Amino acid sequence: MSNLGAVVAAHPAPDGTGPTEPPTPKRVRHVRSLHGDDVPDDWYWLADESDPDRRPHLEAENAWAEAATARLAGLRERLFEEIKSRVQETDATAAWKNGPWWYYDRTTEGLGQPVHCRRPDDGSGRAPAGEPGGPTEQVLLDENQLAAGTGFARLGNLSVSPDGNLLAWSVDHRGDEAHTLHVRDLRTGEDLAEAIPATSYGLGWAANGESLFYTTLDHAQRPWQVWHHRLGTDRASDRLVFEEPDERFFVGVGNSRDDRHVVIDTGSVTSSEIWLLDATDPDGATRVVAPRSDDVEYHVEPHGTRLFIVSNHEGPDFALYETTIDEAADRAAWTTLIPHRPGVRIDGVDALRDHLVVSLREGGHTGLLVHELATGAQRAIPIDEPVATLGPHVNAEFDTAVFRYHYESLVTPATIYEDDLTTGERTLRRRVPVPGGYDPDRYESNGLWATAGDGTKVPISLVHRKGLALDGSHPCLLYGYGAYEASTDPWFSPARVSLLERGFVWGIAHVRGGGEMGRQWYEHGKLLEKPNSFSDFVACARHLIDAGYTSPARLAARGGSAGGLLMGAVANAAPDLFRAVVAEVPFVDALNTICDPTLPLTVTEWEEWGNPLESAEVYRVMRSYSPYENVHPVPYPAVLATAGLHDTRVGVHEPAKWVARLRDVSTGDAPIVLRIEMGAGHGGPTGRYDAWEREAFALAFVIDRLGAPLDPAVSPTS
Repeated sequence: MSNLGAVVAAHPAPDGTGPTEPPTPKRVRHVRSLHGDDVPDDWYWLADESDPDRRPHLEAENAWAEAATARLAGLRERLFEEIKSRVQETDATAAWKNGPWWYYDRTTEGLGQPVHCRRPDDGSGRAPAGEPGGPTEQVLLDENQLAAGTGFARLGNLSVSPDGNLLAWSVDHRGDEAHTLHVRDLRTGEDLAEAIPATSYGLGWAANGESLFYTTLDHAQRPWQVWHHRLGTDRASDRLVFEEPDERFFVGVGNSRDDRHVVIDTGSVTSSEIWLLDATDPDGATRVVAPRSDDVEYHVEPHGTRLFIVSNHEGPDFALYETTIDEAADRAAWTTLIPHRPGVRIDGVDALRDHLVVSLREGGHTGLLVHELATGAQRAIPIDEPVATLGPHVNAEFDTAVFRYHYESLVTPATIYEDDLTTGERTLRRRVPVPGGYDPDRYESNGLWATAGDGTKVPISLVHRKGLALDGSHPCLLYGYGAYEASTDPWFSPARVSLLERGFVWGIAHVRGGGEMGRQWYEHGKLLEKPNSFSDFVACARHLIDAGYTSPARLAARGGSAGGLLMGAVANAAPDLFRAVVAEVPFVDALNTICDPTLPLTVTEWEEWGNPLESAEVYRVMRSYSPYENVHPVPYPAVLATAGLHDTRVGVHEPAKWVARLRDVSTGDAPIVLRIEMGAGHGGPTGRYDAWEREAFALAFVIDRLGAPLDPAVSPTS
């Protein structure tokens, strides 16, 4: 029996302002049989874009979401103003040098999108002094102008030619990540005739700046071809440079740091292959660095005729090697610079003239290691806090002894440092200002370890106000992702301060399936071991409760995309553990999607989740955790789900089906709402004000459900 009446009673709509009930989908029973398992699917029709009832139903969901949360409008507005008060609206990034120019992005109060600019180097080699703007500033691209009239504009590529005269850029006006490529003459400000549709991420230039390389999408939204285009010619004459027939592989293209090579990379979840083309001979042939092998990945950093390669062919956590372009095809000829060490994951390498800077992680922490090429001497770049993140920033130039890196934590705003690779001296270049009275000394950030059911220790990154009494009384929001070996490293959020000042504990559960603890952490959270991600999150939640940080009545969970799958799975597994769940663009109809190879990206996902069409065991495991199939009659926590109409990664039907089933099956009276962006895709609408509004909506939902104070302890203007 449906619990729609209970939902309405919990959140009645204001008189005359909206619907008094959530939408009721039509009930058409559909049964799919696979491996002898009959699975009812009453809402399969929501996946059919041609169904005439689909869009009205999605619009009705939005109307219900607004009506059911209308009483939170004042809190949402308060939160929006708090977030805005902690952002310096007119601001600019730290400028970075590339050739005779310093590049930067700036924002202006009242405008939602950044403006991309540059200023000439004055010969000193130092970033230009003074405020952005002025007579020497050249505007490359104003994203506010791109969004004018459409309301949505997201860049795919932004790349200046090696001679600095041309700008290639691509934009998506829909949200489906199919971009149109344009070229602008920076000497005149005029756009050339080029307008190449349906391109993907990645772009490379020929050394003379007269032609470029781009990728195109196949029927499944997979970048699969690289084309060479001569400026001023008809696209029909473009030359196909590379094609990837294997549907598991994605293709990208770019330039090496020294602009000597066009680099084509093709890779699946578990394998990769790199091809090089001489940028001075754009019509020449490509050459493979090392032929692909199953379950072998490698990444290449060219350095003249030398190549520095990070690869896992001798161990799962990767090692660093050196070879030459001519000898690279023979892995036995690679010289080991940093050998494989279990538990020390090498993520990548940046090669400058005399130094390498190696990105790595160990024990759940990120790190940077400087390697001097002449002597082999190594040193670590220091990190200032026990729970923090550091990694490479923009380092566009090859011939330099200065390396820029990014640093931030749960309490320290994003910071840019320069490291003098010769002396080790560190220089602060920029820390993002946080107006409104933010004081990092009010907060405490630390790391905890939960114990999963199989004994595995799972790290938690945590932040809260200092002097917290561990009496279980505090509202808590626990975030998680746990897929694709993506690491959810600690980051600073001005919006999060609104929670901390209302007494929240905020944490990240670094569950298996992510990459925080090395390759094995990922391997034990994918395919048949995917359920570890969900049990890890539950273990982290229980640990916070047992340690006195919070209680089930004051605990919320949040995650997006594959982290939305995590949210759906833990809501099924432990609905009594959470008061609220926020699932953003959630991958909650996972079994149906992975069983349908006609959907975008499904085939490429089989190496992450398994192929249930070929394996009964994969099907059984996915059937055991896929959120949509496992909704069962229990009192579910309050749910806020989000979606994008044009999302090609997680179709809008997935959260729409899920919330419909939750409402139909849940025996509780907690509200279940779905908010759909009707003009956007997976990343939501563009523009920072839209992003703040969406964040305020989610935070208001959580604050309300957890019974947290409506007012912060410190006024945003104090």
